[in-house]
Amino acid sequence: MTIKLRAHHLLCMLTFVGEGYTPAFVSNFEEVIWSIKRGEALVKIVQGPDDLCSPLFKEAVCHCHDPSVLLRDERAAADLGVLLELAIGPGESLLLTEDVLQTLRRSFADGTIRSACLDCQWKPLCDTVAERSFHGTRLLQ
Repeated sequence: MTIKLRAHHLLCMLTFVGEGYTPAFVSNFEEVIWSIKRGEALVKIVQGPDDLCSPLFKEAVCHCHDPSVLLRDERAAADLGVLLELAIGPGESLLLTEDVLQTLRRSFADGTIRSACLDCQWKPLCDTVAERSFHGTRLLQ
């Protein structure tokens, strides 16, 4: 199974501790994380809404197409591309091995791949999670 993710969600999953926009969003995020942990770790990068976004389509206000979110994707793709020495863009695939996840965690913690996070409402939570060595994140449990 291939998991479709927008570029900035590659960062969000590193600090996911079970909090999110709605209960449906959190439940869906948990399912995606379990798919990755079960070894279904091939991620296809998409432009716009992805497998994590689907529960938000039922909400009155869905921010998935907002220009700020699209900018977040561009910034994340650029940072991740430099770090991983790969093209990170729509249509590209990435295998999320434990080595890749460890590299992402280290670079997230030191701020190397955080330009996408600048104006994100979740930044304070993610800062705390990274400072605590990602303790309690679903990908580590």
